[in-house]
Amino acid sequence: MSRAAVATINLSALKHNLTIARQAAPQSKVIAVIKANAYGHGLIPVANALADVDAFAVAHFEEAIALRKQFADKNILLLQGYADEIELALLLSQAIQPVIHSVEQVALMEKIANKHPDDAFSVWLKLNTGMNRLGLSADELDECWARLNAIPCLQNNIGIMSHFANADAIEHPGNEQQLKLFSSATSSMKAEKSMANSAAILSMKNSHYQWVRPGIMLYGASPFVNRTAMDDGLKPVMNLSARIIAVNQIKKGQAVGYGSSWQAGNDTSIAVVGIGYGDGYPRHVAENTPVLIQGKRYPIVGR
Repeated sequence: MSRAAVATINLSALKHNLTIARQAAPQSKVIAVIKANAYGHGLIPVANALADVDAFAVAHFEEAIALRKQFADKNILLLQGYADEIELALLLSQAIQPVIHSVEQVALMEKIANKHPDDAFSVWLKLNTGMNRLGLSADELDECWARLNAIPCLQNNIGIMSHFANADAIEHPGNEQQLKLFSSATSSMKAEKSMANSAAILSMKNSHYQWVRPGIMLYGASPFVNRTAMDDGLKPVMNLSARIIAVNQIKKGQAVGYGSSWQAGNDTSIAVVGIGYGDGYPRHVAENTPVLIQGKRYPIVGR
Protein backbone atom coordinates (compact mmCIF):
# COMPACT_ATOMS: atom_id res chain seq x y z
CA MET A 1 0.00 0.00 0.00
CA SER A 2 1.28 3.45 -0.91
CA ARG A 3 2.57 5.72 1.85
CA ALA A 4 2.29 8.86 -0.30
CA ALA A 5 0.82 12.05 1.05
CA VAL A 6 -2.45 12.86 -0.69
CA ALA A 7 -4.20 16.19 -1.24
CA THR A 8 -7.94 15.66 -1.78
CA ILE A 9 -9.83 18.53 -3.44
CA ASN A 10 -13.49 19.15 -2.61
CA LEU A 11 -14.97 20.96 -5.60
CA SER A 12 -18.34 21.29 -3.87
CA ALA A 13 -16.64 23.33 -1.14
CA LEU A 14 -15.01 25.46 -3.84
CA LYS A 15 -18.40 26.23 -5.37
CA HIS A 16 -19.82 26.98 -1.92
CA ASN A 17 -17.07 29.54 -1.30
CA LEU A 18 -17.81 31.18 -4.65
CA THR A 19 -21.42 31.50 -3.51
CA ILE A 20 -20.23 33.29 -0.35
CA ALA A 21 -18.28 35.76 -2.51
CA ARG A 22 -21.29 36.39 -4.74
CA GLN A 23 -23.59 36.91 -1.77
CA ALA A 24 -21.17 39.47 -0.33
CA ALA A 25 -20.97 41.41 -3.63
CA PRO A 26 -24.24 40.66 -5.43
CA GLN A 27 -24.02 43.62 -7.84
CA SER A 28 -20.50 42.84 -9.05
CA LYS A 29 -19.13 40.51 -11.68
CA VAL A 30 -16.59 37.94 -10.49
CA ILE A 31 -12.98 37.48 -11.57
CA ALA A 32 -11.92 34.18 -9.97
CA VAL A 33 -8.21 34.34 -9.15
CA ILE A 34 -6.77 30.93 -9.97
CA LYS A 35 -3.09 31.85 -10.24
CA ALA A 36 -0.28 29.56 -9.10
CA ASN A 37 -2.05 26.41 -10.27
CA ALA A 38 -5.22 27.61 -8.49
CA TYR A 39 -3.26 28.09 -5.27
CA GLY A 40 -2.03 24.50 -5.60
CA HIS A 41 -5.50 23.02 -6.12
CA GLY A 42 -5.16 22.28 -9.86
CA LEU A 43 -5.68 24.95 -12.53
CA ILE A 44 -7.97 23.16 -14.99
CA PRO A 45 -10.12 21.17 -12.51
CA VAL A 46 -10.71 24.35 -10.49
CA ALA A 47 -11.46 26.37 -13.62
CA ASN A 48 -13.95 23.74 -14.77
CA ALA A 49 -15.68 23.86 -11.38
CA LEU A 50 -15.85 27.67 -11.53
CA ALA A 51 -16.77 27.83 -15.21
CA ASP A 52 -19.79 30.09 -14.62
CA VAL A 53 -17.75 33.00 -13.24
CA ASP A 54 -17.38 36.08 -15.42
CA ALA A 55 -13.59 35.89 -15.76
CA PHE A 56 -10.46 34.11 -14.62
CA ALA A 57 -7.20 35.75 -13.49
CA VAL A 58 -3.77 34.15 -13.51
CA ALA A 59 -0.28 35.45 -12.91
CA HIS A 60 1.76 33.69 -15.57
CA PHE A 61 1.69 33.61 -19.35
CA GLU A 62 1.66 29.81 -19.58
CA GLU A 63 -1.40 29.52 -17.35
CA ALA A 64 -3.31 32.03 -19.45
CA ILE A 65 -2.58 30.06 -22.62
CA ALA A 66 -3.58 26.78 -20.93
CA LEU A 67 -6.89 28.29 -19.89
CA ARG A 68 -7.60 29.62 -23.37
CA LYS A 69 -7.19 26.12 -24.80
CA GLN A 70 -9.86 24.93 -22.37
CA PHE A 71 -12.20 27.95 -22.52
CA ALA A 72 -12.64 29.48 -25.95
CA ASP A 73 -14.79 32.44 -24.91
CA LYS A 74 -13.99 33.12 -21.26
CA ASN A 75 -12.52 36.45 -20.13
CA ILE A 76 -8.98 35.70 -18.98
CA LEU A 77 -6.80 38.29 -17.24
CA LEU A 78 -3.03 38.05 -17.10
CA LEU A 79 -2.10 39.91 -13.93
CA GLN A 80 1.61 40.41 -14.68
CA GLY A 81 0.96 41.70 -18.19
CA TYR A 82 3.59 41.09 -20.85
CA ALA A 83 7.34 41.43 -21.14
CA ASP A 84 7.92 41.93 -24.86
CA GLU A 85 6.31 42.24 -28.29
CA ILE A 86 6.20 38.49 -28.83
CA GLU A 87 4.22 37.86 -25.65
CA LEU A 88 1.88 40.76 -26.33
CA ALA A 89 1.15 39.65 -29.89
CA LEU A 90 0.33 36.15 -28.67
CA LEU A 91 -1.89 37.45 -25.87
CA LEU A 92 -3.86 39.58 -28.30
CA SER A 93 -4.19 36.72 -30.77
CA GLN A 94 -5.66 34.61 -27.95
CA ALA A 95 -7.94 37.41 -26.66
CA ILE A 96 -6.25 37.31 -23.27
CA GLN A 97 -6.60 40.57 -21.33
CA PRO A 98 -3.25 41.84 -20.03
CA VAL A 99 -3.00 44.02 -16.94
CA ILE A 100 -0.79 46.97 -17.84
CA HIS A 101 1.25 48.34 -14.95
CA SER A 102 4.02 50.36 -16.61
CA VAL A 103 4.47 53.09 -19.20
CA GLU A 104 6.80 50.78 -21.12
CA GLN A 105 3.98 48.26 -21.55
CA VAL A 106 1.79 51.03 -22.96
CA ALA A 107 4.46 51.81 -25.57
CA LEU A 108 4.56 48.15 -26.59
CA MET A 109 0.77 48.13 -26.86
CA GLU A 110 0.83 51.19 -29.12
CA LYS A 111 3.38 49.48 -31.36
CA ILE A 112 1.49 46.19 -31.68
CA ALA A 113 -2.20 47.07 -31.37
CA ASN A 114 -2.13 49.78 -34.03
CA LYS A 115 -1.34 47.03 -36.53
CA HIS A 116 -4.85 45.65 -35.89
CA PRO A 117 -7.18 48.64 -36.45
CA ASP A 118 -10.20 46.48 -37.22
CA ASP A 119 -9.91 44.17 -34.20
CA ALA A 120 -11.15 44.77 -30.66
CA PHE A 121 -9.01 43.97 -27.63
CA SER A 122 -9.55 44.40 -23.91
CA VAL A 123 -6.92 45.44 -21.37
CA TRP A 124 -6.73 46.59 -17.76
CA LEU A 125 -4.70 49.45 -16.31
CA LYS A 126 -3.37 48.96 -12.81
CA LEU A 127 -3.11 51.97 -10.50
CA ASN A 128 -0.70 51.85 -7.58
CA THR A 129 -2.66 53.15 -4.60
CA GLY A 130 -0.31 52.01 -1.84
CA MET A 131 0.80 48.44 -2.36
CA ASN A 132 3.91 49.85 -4.10
CA ARG A 133 4.57 46.63 -5.93
CA LEU A 134 3.07 46.93 -9.43
CA GLY A 135 1.06 49.77 -10.88
CA LEU A 136 1.05 53.25 -12.38
CA SER A 137 1.15 56.46 -10.40
CA ALA A 138 -1.91 58.71 -10.64
CA ASP A 139 -0.11 60.98 -13.11
CA GLU A 140 1.01 58.03 -15.22
CA LEU A 141 -2.54 56.69 -15.18
CA ASP A 142 -3.87 59.88 -16.80
CA GLU A 143 -1.20 59.71 -19.50
CA CYS A 144 -1.62 56.00 -20.18
CA TRP A 145 -5.41 56.24 -20.19
CA ALA A 146 -5.24 58.90 -22.90
CA ARG A 147 -2.66 57.02 -24.97
CA LEU A 148 -4.55 53.72 -24.87
CA ASN A 149 -7.86 55.36 -25.70
CA ALA A 150 -6.22 56.78 -28.81
CA ILE A 151 -5.79 53.21 -30.10
CA PRO A 152 -8.96 52.38 -32.08
CA CYS A 153 -9.06 48.69 -31.16
CA LEU A 154 -8.95 49.48 -27.42
CA GLN A 155 -11.58 52.20 -27.19
CA ASN A 156 -14.25 51.38 -24.58
CA ASN A 157 -12.35 48.19 -23.68
CA ILE A 158 -10.06 49.45 -20.91
CA GLY A 159 -10.67 48.49 -17.29
CA ILE A 160 -8.93 49.96 -14.26
CA MET A 161 -7.87 48.08 -11.13
CA SER A 162 -5.81 48.42 -7.99
CA HIS A 163 -4.89 46.19 -5.04
CA PHE A 164 -5.19 46.63 -1.29
CA ALA A 165 -2.10 46.26 0.88
CA ASN A 166 -3.89 45.87 4.23
CA ALA A 167 -7.40 44.59 3.55
CA ASP A 168 -6.70 41.61 5.81
CA ALA A 169 -6.68 44.06 8.74
CA ILE A 170 -10.19 45.50 8.58
CA GLU A 171 -9.54 48.60 10.68
CA HIS A 172 -6.27 49.56 9.00
CA PRO A 173 -6.44 53.25 7.95
CA GLY A 174 -4.58 52.49 4.73
CA ASN A 175 -7.65 50.74 3.32
CA GLU A 176 -9.77 53.88 3.15
CA GLN A 177 -6.77 55.91 2.00
CA GLN A 178 -6.21 53.57 -0.93
CA LEU A 179 -9.90 53.53 -1.80
CA LYS A 180 -10.06 57.32 -1.69
CA LEU A 181 -7.03 57.60 -3.99
CA PHE A 182 -8.49 55.09 -6.42
CA SER A 183 -11.82 56.89 -6.51
CA SER A 184 -10.21 60.29 -6.98
CA ALA A 185 -7.76 59.20 -9.68
CA THR A 186 -10.38 57.36 -11.75
CA SER A 187 -13.47 59.52 -11.20
CA SER A 188 -13.38 61.07 -14.68
CA MET A 189 -12.66 57.81 -16.49
CA LYS A 190 -15.55 55.91 -18.03
CA ALA A 191 -14.37 52.40 -17.30
CA GLU A 192 -15.28 49.27 -15.41
CA LYS A 193 -13.24 49.04 -12.22
CA SER A 194 -11.95 46.44 -9.79
CA MET A 195 -10.45 46.93 -6.35
CA ALA A 196 -11.81 44.27 -3.99
CA ASN A 197 -9.80 41.17 -3.18
CA SER A 198 -11.14 38.44 -0.86
CA ALA A 199 -10.84 40.48 2.33
CA ALA A 200 -12.40 43.59 0.79
CA ILE A 201 -15.24 41.56 -0.70
CA LEU A 202 -16.20 40.46 2.82
CA SER A 203 -15.57 43.71 4.68
CA MET A 204 -15.62 46.77 2.36
CA LYS A 205 -18.79 47.07 0.29
CA ASN A 206 -17.75 50.47 -1.02
CA SER A 207 -14.79 48.82 -2.79
CA HIS A 208 -16.80 46.34 -4.86
CA TYR A 209 -17.25 48.39 -8.06
CA GLN A 210 -18.21 46.45 -11.21
CA TRP A 211 -15.77 43.57 -10.66
CA VAL A 212 -14.51 41.74 -7.56
CA ARG A 213 -11.51 39.41 -7.44
CA PRO A 214 -11.92 36.56 -4.92
CA GLY A 215 -8.76 34.55 -4.47
CA ILE A 216 -7.79 32.92 -1.21
CA MET A 217 -11.38 32.81 0.05
CA LEU A 218 -12.34 30.50 -2.83
CA TYR A 219 -10.08 27.84 -1.37
CA GLY A 220 -11.55 28.06 2.12
CA ALA A 221 -8.86 30.06 3.86
CA SER A 222 -9.63 33.20 5.81
CA PRO A 223 -8.33 36.42 4.23
CA PHE A 224 -8.19 38.07 7.67
CA VAL A 225 -5.47 38.04 10.29
CA ASN A 226 -7.86 37.76 13.23
CA ARG A 227 -10.74 35.62 11.91
CA THR A 228 -11.15 32.02 10.87
CA ALA A 229 -12.64 30.79 7.61
CA MET A 230 -15.60 29.42 9.56
CA ASP A 231 -16.40 32.93 10.79
CA ASP A 232 -17.31 33.85 7.21
CA GLY A 233 -18.96 30.56 6.31
CA LEU A 234 -16.08 29.34 4.15
CA LYS A 235 -15.30 25.65 3.73
CA PRO A 236 -11.81 24.18 3.26
CA VAL A 237 -11.28 22.87 -0.25
CA MET A 238 -8.13 20.82 0.34
CA ASN A 239 -7.69 17.94 2.76
CA LEU A 240 -4.11 16.77 3.24
CA SER A 241 -3.54 13.25 4.50
CA ALA A 242 -0.73 10.74 4.97
CA ARG A 243 -0.19 7.41 6.72
CA ILE A 244 1.35 6.94 10.12
CA ILE A 245 4.60 5.10 9.40
CA ALA A 246 5.77 4.55 12.99
CA VAL A 247 4.71 4.90 16.62
CA ASN A 248 7.62 5.43 18.99
CA GLN A 249 7.71 5.21 22.77
CA ILE A 250 9.45 8.30 24.13
CA LYS A 251 10.77 8.55 27.69
CA LYS A 252 10.33 11.59 29.89
CA GLY A 253 13.04 14.14 29.06
CA GLN A 254 13.79 12.81 25.58
CA ALA A 255 13.74 15.30 22.72
CA VAL A 256 12.02 14.92 19.35
CA GLY A 257 12.79 16.56 16.01
CA TYR A 258 15.30 19.03 14.57
CA GLY A 259 17.01 21.23 17.10
CA SER A 260 15.68 19.09 19.96
CA SER A 261 13.15 21.87 20.45
CA TRP A 262 10.55 19.68 22.17
CA GLN A 263 11.09 17.48 25.21
CA ALA A 264 8.63 14.97 26.61
CA GLY A 265 7.22 15.96 29.99
CA ASN A 266 6.20 12.36 30.60
CA ASP A 267 6.63 8.97 29.02
CA THR A 268 4.49 9.15 25.88
CA SER A 269 3.78 7.72 22.43
CA ILE A 270 4.80 9.70 19.34
CA ALA A 271 3.29 8.94 15.93
CA VAL A 272 5.43 9.68 12.88
CA VAL A 273 3.39 10.72 9.83
CA GLY A 274 4.82 10.13 6.37
CA ILE A 275 4.90 13.74 5.20
CA GLY A 276 7.47 16.53 5.50
CA TYR A 277 8.59 19.75 3.91
CA GLY A 278 9.81 17.80 0.87
CA ASP A 279 6.12 17.10 0.24
CA GLY A 280 5.17 20.75 0.66
CA TYR A 281 4.25 20.62 4.35
CA PRO A 282 5.82 23.76 5.86
CA ARG A 283 8.77 23.19 8.15
CA HIS A 284 7.88 26.32 10.12
CA VAL A 285 4.44 25.00 11.19
CA ALA A 286 4.01 25.91 14.85
CA GLU A 287 4.27 23.35 17.60
CA ASN A 288 0.83 22.16 18.78
CA THR A 289 -0.68 22.56 15.30
CA PRO A 290 -3.45 19.93 15.35
CA VAL A 291 -3.54 16.79 13.23
CA LEU A 292 -6.57 14.47 13.01
CA ILE A 293 -5.91 10.77 13.62
CA GLN A 294 -9.06 8.69 13.32
CA GLY A 295 -11.13 11.79 14.01
CA LYS A 296 -9.25 12.84 17.17
CA ARG A 297 -6.98 15.87 17.41
CA TYR A 298 -3.33 15.41 18.33
CA PRO A 299 -0.69 18.15 18.53
CA ILE A 300 2.44 18.31 16.39
CA VAL A 301 5.53 18.27 18.60
CA GLY A 302 9.02 19.40 17.71
CA ARG A 303 10.16 20.61 14.32
